[in-house]
Amino acid sequence: MTRAFVCGNGVSRSAVDLNSLRDLGKIYGCNGLYRDFEPDCLVATDRPIAETIQNSGYAIKHRFLTRKPLPGMGALPVPKKYHSNSSGPIATAVAALDGYHRLYLLGFDMGPTVNKKFNNVYAGTDFYKTADSVPTYTGNWIKQLSAIVQHFPQTTFVRVCGATTADLRELQMFHNLLHLPMQMFLDRVATGQDL
Repeated sequence: MTRAFVCGNGVSRSAVDLNSLRDLGKIYGCNGLYRDFEPDCLVATDRPIAETIQNSGYAIKHRFLTRKPLPGMGALPVPKKYHSNSSGPIATAVAALDGYHRLYLLGFDMGPTVNKKFNNVYAGTDFYKTADSVPTYTGNWIKQLSAIVQHFPQTTFVRVCGATTADLRELQMFHNLLHLPMQMFLDRVATGQDL
């Protein structure tokens, strides 16, 4: 197995047509993504949205992981080692555990929008803050992602960076975590260049 795509819900992900990735690798996603796209694996850790996903019947037909699966609803438990992590880092770890050697991280903005507001494509919808809310604290996501990158030294992680992606020096020190400009990623997908 070679590549997979892990979709966070930062605003930069909006630039990517996820359907264009279907033939290029498996797709992992988080939380509200299931509303408009069915990834190969979905992760949700916050109980209200995780229970809504399970009650919708989604987990019966699709691979879905959460911390506390509801009995008989089809959900799987997240790996014990990552039980306390957030959805995006868990989805990343699961893709690495599944054996993919090159993981493209889309929408892992980990910072505010250009207007210094809440950075999420689902802002203002059920289970999410409004678009004019203060940004979410990202320190835990940064620590969790850093630990995963270190735990899988043979895996290459490629953080695809758009206009709303924070430039984080904490994520610049790993030999196996690369940063790729969004336009370069889109060009490679469009032209069929090797990712």
